Amino acid sequence: MLKLIRLEWKKNNIMKYMRNACIMVSVLLLLLIAIAGELEADETRLAYGVSMLRSGVELFTNMSFIVFTSAMLASFIVGAYKNKTMHVMFSYPISRKKILLSQMLSVWIFNFTGLVLSKILIYCALAAVKKFTYITAEGIDLGNRMFYMEILVDSAVMISISFIALLIGLWMKSSKAAIITGVIIVCFTQGNIGTYSLVGNIPFYITLLVISGVSVFLALYKIETRDVL
Repeated sequence: MLKLIRLEWKKNNIMKYMRNACIMVSVLLLLLIAIAGELEADETRLAYGVSMLRSGVELFTNMSFIVFTSAMLASFIVGAYKNKTMHVMFSYPISRKKILLSQMLSVWIFNFTGLVLSKILIYCALAAVKKFTYITAEGIDLGNRMFYMEILVDSAVMISISFIALLIGLWMKSSKAAIITGVIIVCFTQGNIGTYSLVGNIPFYITLLVISGVSVFLALYKIETRDVL
């Protein structure tokens, strides 16, 4: 399986995605540093700023990588079906299910790792420049193990629910549909209507994880005998 995953990365020029991810994270970092630098030094804005800064890191990184995951699924899998290159792959003396699963894992591993590293990098950078801003130690607790556990769990959830886009893309036979679905997922999981928001709503996230699991199952269901789209 690891060989197949590495093959998928090589075939799809993973260095291109690494470059794009680095550019994206650099832009997010500059944006968040600029936001931190604008905070005023009064107590009300200080407390509000710390809270918003932590939320801002989570918001921007999650949004970016949900869409990024959807785009990679569209390219790695939906595009392979649409361009008929999946015919060639399924002609290999390897289980179709194993091939498709390796494609999914190649996208999941890349984006999960990217999201985790991006959050840690941004938090470390913000902590490093805190003497030039009004960021406090309470806002970015780099010495707390639970801080990193939360990053790992949240990143795994965000990348996993992005796989809902895979089923929509395959069902509509459209890479654009997969990407648009990713944007819709962002709106539901990271947005708000007035004061109402589903951010941090555990039952809602569990529901999305179940839907994502069903999406992966349906993508793999009877793949050995089903005709290529």
